[in-house]
Amino acid sequence: MRPGFHGAQGWLTTVSKGAACLSALSALAGFAPAAIAQGFQPGVSHAAPNQMGMIAANSTVADDMHFFHNGLLLPVIIVISLFVLALLIYVIFKFNETANPTPSRTTHHTGLEVAWTAIPLMILVVLAIPSFRHLTKQLSLPPTDMTVKVTGKQWYWTYTYPKEANGGFEFDSNLLDQDKLAAGKMRLLDVDNEAVVPVGKAVRLQITADAVGVIHSFTIPALGVRMDAVPGRLNESWFRADREGIFYGQCSKLCGKDHAYMPIALRVVSEQAYAAWLADARKKFASAEVPGSGDVTVADASAIVRQ
Repeated sequence: MRPGFHGAQGWLTTVSKGAACLSALSALAGFAPAAIAQGFQPGVSHAAPNQMGMIAANSTVADDMHFFHNGLLLPVIIVISLFVLALLIYVIFKFNETANPTPSRTTHHTGLEVAWTAIPLMILVVLAIPSFRHLTKQLSLPPTDMTVKVTGKQWYWTYTYPKEANGGFEFDSNLLDQDKLAAGKMRLLDVDNEAVVPVGKAVRLQITADAVGVIHSFTIPALGVRMDAVPGRLNESWFRADREGIFYGQCSKLCGKDHAYMPIALRVVSEQAYAAWLADARKKFASAEVPGSGDVTVADASAIVRQ
């Protein structure tokens, strides 16, 4: 071992402990993951002024996302960042020309090189295990209570409720006229026709895009849903809302000139209110009755002929 390495090794251990202490102090000061996460506000599912952190979760999938980011990723990032910052400061002052006129000739050290390869690898393994578990939960659909088909168009969304779920109709959802926005309505978020689902029910989303359109991305952060809507392809996702309220999202794929003007508004209501809405919707959207029954297929999604 090169002279002086024992001292450097001891200093590195001290810095690591100091970084962990600073991370804990940052939590007490209000900068911890739990402190910066957006707290639950009934009915609120959009960014608030001066908000730090993510929109409050309203599903188990979104809860898992928040825990993975706030409870695991962020503490690891804080500790690594503080460690690197402390190391840079140490090197600047310890090994500048004035303090160290005779530089060391050390070129390598096997133990140190193994450590700075193995430790990041172990960190990645620790992060990968819950990450893969969460991806599996997000993408593997459980038994669901109802199905809603979502079609991305230019530049609005169409929702289809199959007949099996007492639906048999579809409707378009467009951004409200921003020049005539009523009091209490959200700018660039509220729509003329909201999608509606019952609380506590597992909802399967079948997501596609218009055959002559472009790729969109159906995203509702509070529900942990994000899935591409691709012409000629039927993608699936799911959620189970824990609370009632209205939950907003937006297209998350650059899809053309009105990309910023195709919001998503999904209202979660009680089972009684949902039954009443279904009855009204069947009358309101009777002209848009959906023929046939069964799950929506790729053919129903206006699939294009692949070249």
